[in-house]
Amino acid sequence: MEKTGMFEGLNVIEALADRALGRLEGHLERDQIELYDLAFIAAETTAAREALQMIEQSDPNDQPLLIQLANVFVAEVIVNSMQRLQLRQFRYGLSARDFPADLMEHAARFLSSDYLSEVGRAVVLAGGALPTVGLDDERALIRDTFRDFATRVVMPRAADVHRGDQIVPDEILLPLREMGCFGLSVPQRFGGLKPDDHEDSLGMVVVTEELSRGSLGAAGSLITRPEIMARALLEGGTPEQQARWLPRLASGESLCAISVTEPNTGSDVASVSLRATAVADGWVLNGGKTWCTFAGKADVILVLARTNTSVQPPHKGLSLFLVEKPSHDGHDFEYVQPGGGRVTGRAIATLGYRGMHSYEMFYDDFFVPNANLVGGANGEGKGFYFTMRGFMGGRLQTAARACGLMQAAMEASIAYASQRRVFGQAVADFPLTLAKIARMAAQLSACRHFTFAVARLMDQDQGQMEASLVKLLACRVAESVSREALQIHGGMGYAEETSVSRYFVDARVLSIFEGAEETLAIRVIGKALLDRRRG
Repeated sequence: MEKTGMFEGLNVIEALADRALGRLEGHLERDQIELYDLAFIAAETTAAREALQMIEQSDPNDQPLLIQLANVFVAEVIVNSMQRLQLRQFRYGLSARDFPADLMEHAARFLSSDYLSEVGRAVVLAGGALPTVGLDDERALIRDTFRDFATRVVMPRAADVHRGDQIVPDEILLPLREMGCFGLSVPQRFGGLKPDDHEDSLGMVVVTEELSRGSLGAAGSLITRPEIMARALLEGGTPEQQARWLPRLASGESLCAISVTEPNTGSDVASVSLRATAVADGWVLNGGKTWCTFAGKADVILVLARTNTSVQPPHKGLSLFLVEKPSHDGHDFEYVQPGGGRVTGRAIATLGYRGMHSYEMFYDDFFVPNANLVGGANGEGKGFYFTMRGFMGGRLQTAARACGLMQAAMEASIAYASQRRVFGQAVADFPLTLAKIARMAAQLSACRHFTFAVARLMDQDQGQMEASLVKLLACRVAESVSREALQIHGGMGYAEETSVSRYFVDARVLSIFEGAEETLAIRVIGKALLDRRRG
């Protein structure tokens, strides 16, 4: 199946998925299982198209491997999608004759043991360094700079941060400040690196991936929170708020956290209940938040709170606040204001993603001045919209984080399998190992180039749907890749002293934060697919 045949195969899958959507009646609750499957089909087929299209833009010297990687990925997408659709064919109004008999046969050619071994061997010989398409000289230089930083500075400290459950050390934070890392999403007029006249999501994606390759917990998420806060302030902040906070974010003088999730609402942002009550000269916060990453170290927290309990729909009663507090390095903190208001935080013990710490927080009559209501008086009731604008780039960044983790896991697997010998030969010489590595590389390459494509869309103020698709796919794939990386290491993969054990537990959080997998698949992607079909 050549490139044209690959596209034709994807056309068949997408047409069948569209027919399946037509059989659903738009009940998000009742059709959860179907929408979940169809969301993954949409994510995988969109990524597969990008994997094929980017070949035309590649260096001729890179094309042989890129073509092989695309063949493997697209073939697996076709097989997996066909199986999902066939499983529920009666629910979707499909029959056996709707599934071309030769489609699976064509796809299977690129999943044969010989083909996978050939691709895996090429990836091993390259040391896991896969061809990258779509970066200009400037962004390639940025990638190389941060890759070097991750290798020299982050990786040597990553194990200690993880095993000791430490906060991100200054040895990582301070150089990143000097490199301007925290200003990637702040316009140049406010002291950042982002051009004033256009976005540069691709540059941010490249940096995020390389830092995540070093360590997801100790470096990979450091620029996500400043990006969310910067986007929210640029969308709705007053000129005074922008002038005060954006330069401080850009320089790293202020470290920030984002506080949206609550114990009883989870991903249901519109149901936020933390209460903000108007008082003289400001507001008083009362209630709890959870999973507030980096809240201890941060000296300003962007907090979504309810300022109106009666307005309908409920999300119109939410407002966004800038909560200032001292920075704390510990697992627990308490800050009492001169007037008696209090905020406390407790770091939640987690399997992985250590370094930034995620906190459970409680506010007790905590005072916030009017000047810290995002948007001022005109911003009251608009917090949901400002927050969503901030999160728009968060999903894309999370996909980039997944790619960085996958790259690290694959590199570690190739290095170990190449030197480890069993039954008289290197583990990397076994067909099954080569097949695993081929699949890992194919999935990573597809997700990386899909991420690049979405970044370019977002720079044109498009791509919100695609950002959800790439986040859904890349985070799930990262779990698979890190699992195979651990398996290739055998018993040593289960040892904490081995990096792949950290990659494995770190990967698990990716499908949970920045939009839980189920919420993203059903309520965001599934709903959008239904709405799109209805016009």
